[in-house]
This record gives sequence, structure tokens and C-alpha cells, in this order.
Amino acid sequence: MDVHGRDLRYFVAVAEELNFTRAAELLYVSQPALSKQIRTLERQLGADLFHRDRREVRLTGAGEALLPHARAVLAALADAGGAVRSARDAQRSTLVIGMSTSPGRGLLPALRARLLARHPDARPVLRQVAWSDPSAGLADGACDIAFVWLPLPGEDRYRYAVVASEPRHVALPGDHPLAVRAAADPQGAVDFADLADEPFLALPPEAGVLREYWLALDERGGREPRIGGVVASAEETHEAVAAGLGVVLVAVGNAPLITRDGVVSVPVRGIAPSRLAVAARRDDERPLVRAYLAAARQVSGE
Repeated sequence: MDVHGRDLRYFVAVAEELNFTRAAELLYVSQPALSKQIRTLERQLGADLFHRDRREVRLTGAGEALLPHARAVLAALADAGGAVRSARDAQRSTLVIGMSTSPGRGLLPALRARLLARHPDARPVLRQVAWSDPSAGLADGACDIAFVWLPLPGEDRYRYAVVASEPRHVALPGDHPLAVRAAADPQGAVDFADLADEPFLALPPEAGVLREYWLALDERGGREPRIGGVVASAEETHEAVAAGLGVVLVAVGNAPLITRDGVVSVPVRGIAPSRLAVAARRDDERPLVRAYLAAARQVSGE
């Protein structure tokens, strides 16, 4: 038996009206077409559903048996359709925002406010992504939008708005000789050349060009860095610096995540500033993605 929802809908309409002409009008079909569909359903079920004569239409015993089940099936189909629509609408209104660490700087509330001003039904959802993924979930589609540090591997696949451009500091133990030297410096800073022989903490190798950037390979004149350890979170970084395993470059806005309990940060002369961006896949033209990028450009003043 292969009964479709349309067959049951036609049957219920006739059963409730007990008149083929009125039922056809309610269904916006012709009366002959409705009669034909009911006969087809009766053949499929192997039973007459209606007594028909010139004066009236009545349900047969089989018709009366079928009616409550037909109504239940149609109600279930309506509920299923509603559930699918709700899930679809929720998916359309959800924006998954990836980040390796909280961007801070007041960015999340500022961008959220601008997004909701344009799309009140939007549901921004934050997702923490491992430091080994420099795209913060964009590359594998886990996130719709992301806070990323530049340079971004495969940069031509993405579009972005820079939301913070900040000097890079070095985090190191407070009793480190370079920290003591910086305290005596008029600018409270150290030269990058003075850091060249220090063991550095590095991002996981999967981070690629971003690992190289935070090791400042471009400023080393071809000299390979000494790697004191690999870190994959702000907490790991703090513990490794505090334990003396190495020093680490950090954007000044992220320094508070690491500088506590004996770990300090000082400005570094001779290296380019860091750039934090909001990025999306270049081929993603969904309205919420475009709106979040537009909000990022507003915040950055682009």
C-alpha cells in the first residue's frame, strides 16, 4: 500500500463535508479530479470508503475506521513540516563565531549590538577553536565567521576586516634579565635583536604561517629560532613562561591573558605590529555573514 498525504487529505475533506462538490471547492480541485483520486485510494486499500447515491454521501465501515487514523497522520505530517521549518529557520538565524581565545577589546558586545540592530532574529553562537587551526573554524566549515590573526593561511579564500592593529610585546618571567633591562630602559622596551637567542614558545606546527609569524621569522634574518616548547592555549602559555621554558610574543591586547603571577610583558622594538581580523569564507554570501563583516568594518572605522 502506497498512500500519500494528498490522498488522505482528500479523503478527510470528503469525510467531513460528506459532499464531493464542497470538498473539491475547499481543496481547490475539480470535482471529477477529487472523485477520481478517492476511487484510486479505495482501490489501493481494497475497500469502499463511501456510500454514494444521488441524495447523499456516507462513510462506510471502512471509511469510519480510516478517518481517525487519516487525521492523525495528517496532524503528524503538519507537525513534521513545522519542525523542519523551525530547524531551517534556526539554522538560517544562527551565526557560529569561531575564536582561539576571547578577542576582548569590547569587540564581541559591539559587534553583537550592530548585528542585532540589522537582524533582530540572529542567534550569534561562540565556538572555541584549537590554536592548531589558524582559520578558527573557517577552513573546515565549523564556523561561519571567525576572529583570526593575520597572516591567514590560504588568505585568498577569505575576506576580512581588521579590527585591531597592536604592537607585539614579549611575555617573560619578571626576574628575566631582559625584563630587568626593560625596566631600566627609558621606553620600557627591548630590541628584538636581544631576543634572538632566547628559547621561544611556539604554536602547534599545524598553525603554519601563523606559527612563523609569532616566532617573528621575518625579523630573524634567516636564523632559526630556538623552540622551548609548544603551547595550545593561553593557560599553557602562562605556565610555560612562568616555568622558564621560553618567552613568547603576544599582542598587547592579549597580554593580560598571560601576565600574572610573576609573568610580565614588555614592548618589543624592531618587529611589525599584530593584526586581529574578523574573517569569513570569500564565497559565503549569506546575509548574517555579510552583516557581521559590515559591523566589523564599522567598528574598525574602515
